[in-house]
Amino acid sequence: MAEARTDSPEKVVQIRRCACVVKGGRRFSFTALVVVGDGNGRVGWGYGKGAEVPLAVEKAVKQANRSMVQIPIVGSTIPHQIVGRNRSSRVLLLPARPGTGVIAGGAVRSVVESAGITEILTKSYGSNNPINLVKATFDGLGQLRTRDFVERLRGVEL
Repeated sequence: MAEARTDSPEKVVQIRRCACVVKGGRRFSFTALVVVGDGNGRVGWGYGKGAEVPLAVEKAVKQANRSMVQIPIVGSTIPHQIVGRNRSSRVLLLPARPGTGVIAGGAVRSVVESAGITEILTKSYGSNNPINLVKATFDGLGQLRTRDFVERLRGVEL
């Protein structure tokens, strides 16, 4: 059995069951979409497949820990508005004022909460497939830049 990591609790976004019809009946397999974050700007996602649900979740958590990225957080929200895209899904991420909370659907909510963002407004357009929404959210979060980063990048003061 895998050891549970206390520093990055995982959030299972989706479990899917797939049936393969064989001579003796149906053989089931499972897939798990998992988001892992430390609540301090580091977040990753993973997709695992297995014969049993715990095995699929374990594989997804392992992949999510390997794919963790650092995202910029200003206070308790994001630095600026951004649109993340993946296939036919688009996710609009808007910074919010203190007291707003997390206004997001299931898949997007699990990503931003795992990252440690507590004030954000989101809206998803197009496909509502959880895998595409998670990828689109990561695309948007990956495009975020802080004021300090842009100043250093350009070599000027803003």
